[in-house]
Amino acid sequence: MSPQLAFAVMSVFVMFATVAGTVTWWWLAKAAPESRRIRTIGASASGLVVEGTPQQLSEGPDPTLARLSKFVPRSPQEMSRLQRRLARAGYPRYSSAVYFSLAQLILPAIVFLLILAVVGFANGFLPALLAGGFAYVLPGFYIGRKTTQRKKAISNGLPDALDLLTVCVEAGSGLDQAIAKAADELRIAHPPLADELRFIVTETRAGKPRMEAFKNFADRTGVEDVRSLVSMLVQTDRFGTSVGQALRTHAETSRTKRRQRAEERAGKVAVKLVFPLVLCLFPALYVVCFGPVVVAIYRAFFTGQY
Repeated sequence: MSPQLAFAVMSVFVMFATVAGTVTWWWLAKAAPESRRIRTIGASASGLVVEGTPQQLSEGPDPTLARLSKFVPRSPQEMSRLQRRLARAGYPRYSSAVYFSLAQLILPAIVFLLILAVVGFANGFLPALLAGGFAYVLPGFYIGRKTTQRKKAISNGLPDALDLLTVCVEAGSGLDQAIAKAADELRIAHPPLADELRFIVTETRAGKPRMEAFKNFADRTGVEDVRSLVSMLVQTDRFGTSVGQALRTHAETSRTKRRQRAEERAGKVAVKLVFPLVLCLFPALYVVCFGPVVVAIYRAFFTGQY
């Protein structure tokens, strides 16, 4: 290789490495938790609306949404149940229920017609019908998965939230101020739990009783640890016992449950690895180990070659 060509290749390599390093450094600096927190604080100080912050308890009338809701074949009771289900998945607005219902109507029709247009009516009616049925239940599967992930995130973040509440309460803050502070601090580490705590703050500031806001918190999440926490807070408020001591004890219990769940998942890893090993790794290993032996035996006994 000539020196000019080597210098050109080296220059191109250095240029691409510099560009890639600069883009990676910029992305990591922008996505860092400290940078995001600084941007959030700056947006709050300048009076801007922070994304993901619930600003009101109810939505205003939307003409477009009202027209779309007319095409949804659901009663108000069914829409209310669907809205509660979507709220557990992290979509509390009424518009989410309308869009979900429309997706269950439009998506199967699109898939059904698309398969018929590609394959034909004679050969593609049954596959199109099956695909349309799968497309109908697909949004429900997605919402179910999102609900499971959100419940898991709330359960994992609850001990940290209880520790923050304990510190704030023992430092002299009221329970409402402690919940607001915990919601601000957990915005980056545990966003779903921070959103739910912010809902509690919004409801109490709107005039709803604190215990009722706690019960709504348990109903929205559907997490068993949250239900036990709400029951403990209700009993503490009723009997006048120490909130800080109760929160500390419940935080230790929640942390123990989280560790036990992690140990349980770790214990299931060995069993779950059996299926990938048997179906993927062992066949290839058998081919590599016994393939030459089988070829040698075949040549020796059937072809006479050694």
